[in-house]
Amino acid sequence: MKLIRPLRLSNNRANKSAESLFCSVRMTGRASQTEKGIDRTPWQVWTVRAGFLLLAFQCLVLVLDAQKPVNQKYPPDVPPSPNFRTNRNSYSAIMDVLRPSQPSVSQEQLDRLKKLQFETIWGQLGDYKTTYVRGFTGTRPGQTLVGRALTIRYLPARPDLRRALETLAKEGDWPFGYHARAAEEAKPGDVLVVDLGGENGTVFMGDISALGMKLSGAAGVIIDGASRDLAELRGEPFKDFSVFARFYHVSGATWVGAEWNVPVRIGTATVLPGDVVVATDEGAIFFPPELLATVLQKGSEHEALEDYERHLVREREYRFRDVYPPAPELLKKQKDFEAKKDKGR
Repeated sequence: MKLIRPLRLSNNRANKSAESLFCSVRMTGRASQTEKGIDRTPWQVWTVRAGFLLLAFQCLVLVLDAQKPVNQKYPPDVPPSPNFRTNRNSYSAIMDVLRPSQPSVSQEQLDRLKKLQFETIWGQLGDYKTTYVRGFTGTRPGQTLVGRALTIRYLPARPDLRRALETLAKEGDWPFGYHARAAEEAKPGDVLVVDLGGENGTVFMGDISALGMKLSGAAGVIIDGASRDLAELRGEPFKDFSVFARFYHVSGATWVGAEWNVPVRIGTATVLPGDVVVATDEGAIFFPPELLATVLQKGSEHEALEDYERHLVREREYRFRDVYPPAPELLKKQKDFEAKKDKGR
């Protein structure tokens, strides 16, 4: 068997490597180069050794700093103020960080958003495209639900949890049943987004609670769980109030509302209070309000381009491959098309 010799650097190359590693500035001093190596002055030798010692010391400091005692002592939690539990929104440290940076969303913006195609909106979401959720059954086929998320989280009931929630409801003066609370506290433009266990969950509301929410100004409801009274919710009184639920069931509520306006999970998506909500027969998407201006601008530009592409297809003057997407020379004519279209209005 033929052995492979290990690669060895000559003294000259090794010394040069050391110099480049530890001496970024070439030390002054007299040195004579020979064929076998480089002779250094004592000052240069000391500098190289000092560099090794400094590197070893820094490594030791990093190791010691990373080693923390197993039983660390942490500062105690700050006790809440006497009236803290009566806040209308359940406390969320996450929202405490995010809420100050959330811009307000106007009804005019929501109206403009409602005119955009669902796929167009999703296409402008960037890293938030993962907030698309499907698998709901809607009460108003063909309608689009748009609004701001008011989130509710439910939990399976147990006696001690129910006792605590009854106490909180009494202290805060809100209904124990969160379907009733939603009917009282929903505001215009709100979309109730309810985390209720998905396919394994239970009922959130019936048509009478939904009527209360509608009259309070809510735009609709999305339930990752169930609703009652599907036939009534599809009736004329709810023509402008869309409900999207995983399923519909004849029973009443068996879980209990535990948190109000906190981060929730809807399917595979995280929904935060104040998120912009868009739901159609194809599913629902949720995104932060700071994206809304960008979605409206880029979404409008995208739909203008698609409108032009449809025009070119109908004209049948060019090959489809040159039209979708438009060839560069056709793209230059888009502004002319839009100008003629505006004059015709």
